[in-house]
Amino acid sequence: MTTEPPDPGTDVALYVHWPFCVRICPYCDFNVVRARGKEDRAATLTAAIVADVRAQAALVGPRRLASVFLGGGTPSLMDPADVATVVEAARALFPSGPVEITLEANPTDAEADRFAAFAAAGVNRLSMGVQALDDAQLAFLGRNHSAEEARRAVAVAARVFPRLSIDLIHALPGQSVADWRAALIQALDLGFEHVSPYQLTVAAGTSFARAVGRGDWSPPDEELAAALYEATQETLGAAGFDAYEVSNHARGVAARSAHNLHVWRGGDYLGVGPGAHGRLTLDGVRTATVAHRGIDAYVGGLEAGDPWEERAALSPREAAEERVLLGLRTVEGVPVSVLDVLPAAARPLAEMVEEGFLVVTDRRVIASATGRPLLDAVLGRLLTA
Repeated sequence: MTTEPPDPGTDVALYVHWPFCVRICPYCDFNVVRARGKEDRAATLTAAIVADVRAQAALVGPRRLASVFLGGGTPSLMDPADVATVVEAARALFPSGPVEITLEANPTDAEADRFAAFAAAGVNRLSMGVQALDDAQLAFLGRNHSAEEARRAVAVAARVFPRLSIDLIHALPGQSVADWRAALIQALDLGFEHVSPYQLTVAAGTSFARAVGRGDWSPPDEELAAALYEATQETLGAAGFDAYEVSNHARGVAARSAHNLHVWRGGDYLGVGPGAHGRLTLDGVRTATVAHRGIDAYVGGLEAGDPWEERAALSPREAAEERVLLGLRTVEGVPVSVLDVLPAAARPLAEMVEEGFLVVTDRRVIASATGRPLLDAVLGRLLTA
């Protein structure tokens, strides 16, 4: 029997996008900019982010704070005092008890020197973008840290933060299943309780997309990609990690990302910072928001009382489809009632239950162990009926 997951209710989470990076990774298609020469913009951007939080708080009314997630970009480049300013504003505007406050960090020595100050600013969970523990692979990925720097940073973080997560990338050129298993074991030996393993994707417009287009290298074929996925499940499962989401594994329920779960469960969240996405319930309607992407446009928009480049009320069907897209990635799945808004999904749902790709239990629809590796195809059948 499954346990009914908590209802996010009216609680609201906060996502803060910090766009600055020391360098732009060749696989990255996020809204990021080079930090060099823009150091004087940090204070202005922080003030704009706080103003944005206040403006959206006034719009949504009294709520409890569910979580805070500082992502990017590279939020570990922020001044810890600026992090404290944002966290204090969120706590004042959305009073609540203790909440998870996550900051994404790169494991360079310079950024590790700031970890204690980030903890003092309120951060209690660090998500470390290690990506690999091999210097040749790190060079290929365009990372600005070495494997040894990563290990030193992890040691510092373990003394400071009660919760630690690591991001790792697999399906690199020439990487075998044995190589990937060894990389996972190395990462687990560092003591992480949460692992986010991602298959390298070649996003349009990135440096990697151009390299693949030139024939410099090729992504793995489907058979190898599937074998790497299975190796991930087996290796982390044997170490006591639950795959509570397609790309997220935790050693115990307490180690799961509260912020991500809030989003996957369909909770409201404010997106602040250049290009940040948000989902809010306004006047009873699920509403998608996207902030202005450019830093100047974002700051100027807030000064003009217009923080969003896009604001769209979602139809009941659109909101249900989004809930299914997110929820089926998790072991919790989604309530069957969500699919009541999508009557055309009834037939493919029944077919895929019969075929073993989906399971219906305790009034919830859940992707099976067979369906999860094929989730894109499952969702395609379910939502395009």
